[in-house]
Amino acid sequence: MKHFPIFLNVEHRRIVLSGGGAAALAKLRLILKTKAEVTVFAADPAPELTRWAEEGRLALHSRPLAPGDATAAALVYAANEDAAEDDRVAALARAEGALVNIVDDLAGSDFITPAIVDRDPVTVAIGTEGAAPVLARRIKAQLEAALSPALGALAQAGKAFRARAEALPAGRRRRAFWAAYYEKSGPLAFASEGVEALPAALSRLLEDHLAERAGPGRVDFIGAGPGDPELLTLKARKAIDAADVVIHDRLVTPGILELARREAVIVDAGKEGFGPSTTQEAINAMLVEHAAKGAHVVRLKGGDATVFGRLDEEIETVTEAGIEFSVIPGITAASAATAAIGQSLTRRGRNASVRFLTGHDMKGFAEQDWAGLARPGQVAAIYMVKKAARFVQGRLMMHGADPATPVTVIENVSRPDQRILATTLARLDPDLREAALAGPALVLYGLAPRAALAALETSSAKEALQ
Repeated sequence: MKHFPIFLNVEHRRIVLSGGGAAALAKLRLILKTKAEVTVFAADPAPELTRWAEEGRLALHSRPLAPGDATAAALVYAANEDAAEDDRVAALARAEGALVNIVDDLAGSDFITPAIVDRDPVTVAIGTEGAAPVLARRIKAQLEAALSPALGALAQAGKAFRARAEALPAGRRRRAFWAAYYEKSGPLAFASEGVEALPAALSRLLEDHLAERAGPGRVDFIGAGPGDPELLTLKARKAIDAADVVIHDRLVTPGILELARREAVIVDAGKEGFGPSTTQEAINAMLVEHAAKGAHVVRLKGGDATVFGRLDEEIETVTEAGIEFSVIPGITAASAATAAIGQSLTRRGRNASVRFLTGHDMKGFAEQDWAGLARPGQVAAIYMVKKAARFVQGRLMMHGADPATPVTVIENVSRPDQRILATTLARLDPDLREAALAGPALVLYGLAPRAALAALETSSAKEALQ
């Protein structure tokens, strides 16, 4: 993000614009919506500028901008449609401490003016770093259609009522009050009786919410998927957005945590096999502690919360404490990994079942049904295998698995830095050590990337013809 988005208070502050043609008029139509004190310098002002000056909407000087004219200005726009004059104006303004925007000159500007959806006091600003103005306008049009014209009136009434709403405790109960107002009672009152009905509707709603008995919080156990925020379910997104507290494991990516509210408490409860970890007892205690205080707690687990996540222990803990919970499933790392290599976990004629295994558990390397898995055509998704690769490889080969069995290792599944390593059972441990994987990795035993299989089949066909 090169341009940091902010909303600058310009009430009773100067905005200076240099220029009197079409570019200047376009900017002024937006600037004049603010409560700034607008001053324009134009040697040859358009008729609209003269009319706006006569109406008292701006101060007009029919001359070029000169030294001292930008003193104490919050913002200066150079809209002369002449590169040399715009550069001169920009240099003078910067020398006097102002931020400068040169119209249609991204590189020469200190700030850019976004596309704006105006539902005063609700303002939506859309920026594309100057790269795609047409796209910004399209998004603006979509938002204009989606946001009710009544939104501004609802927000104005809500702003005036904020002090009274503080009678509700901060957090979930207060958010529930405002959600009920903006999503239901406010629009209904406005539709039936107009803006005059909003204060009474707010008062009635507040009385209802104050009368409600404050209950305990709740815990949502959410599968955060393998890392790509776009793979989250809609239900998971809504729960994360509503959370007061987010307790996450180390596999949850920053992009997913960004979906939480800025006011939410974010707790890193990461665990690492054979490494530093937050104990399960500490995690259980945190869930109960926060929910008992009335918080909406989200327990975010990488992949699907029901796979290798010790979900049962956490559910039993909150149930014993009398706390409500729900489980929101996520995309498993195994599903995302097989999608990444263009394969499926089961296939008619190859395997009718698939196994989900872990390379190690709380006691160390995890023992499995190695003899059954070593039979031809078996497929397994093996989690937490980086440090257990030699153990897994040895157990399978000891039980008769074909050393040429295809194995695919996917690091950082679904993320921008995803890596795919196609190898064989015989080469699994040395190839993993050579690859020096840093991120979480999953092994697909018995599967090769579709592209690698196609290349192998082509090579075999050529050999048969020779």
